[in-house]
Amino acid sequence: MTRSIKKGIYVDEKLLKKIAGKNPLQTPVIKTWKRACVISPEMLGFTFAVHNGKTHIEVLITEDMVGHRLGEFSSTRKFTKHGGKMQKELEQKKKEAEIIQAKSATEVTADAKKTK
Repeated sequence: MTRSIKKGIYVDEKLLKKIAGKNPLQTPVIKTWKRACVISPEMLGFTFAVHNGKTHIEVLITEDMVGHRLGEFSSTRKFTKHGGKMQKELEQKKKEAEIIQAKSATEVTADAKKTK
């Protein structure tokens, strides 16, 4: 359910005070726990560290984000992965291919050193 029009959008006053009159390029990351705060045009270019319940995730504010909430860009759930037996086999084949590629790269560099 959206916020009532007569109430207006929720922009945290303390966040606006922190960015008032500052240059976005020279300002360090601003930590915040205000996930419900709506991103306003004044916040463009600033980097916010939005709390996701465990850590702070850095979010660089761009034009496309105006009107959205800060919490939308800091996921609170950790995606592990899908899969099962087939997925494990695919991952193991991928690791083996990487190992073979790394060995061949080291052999090529060793051969190059011998020729010098």
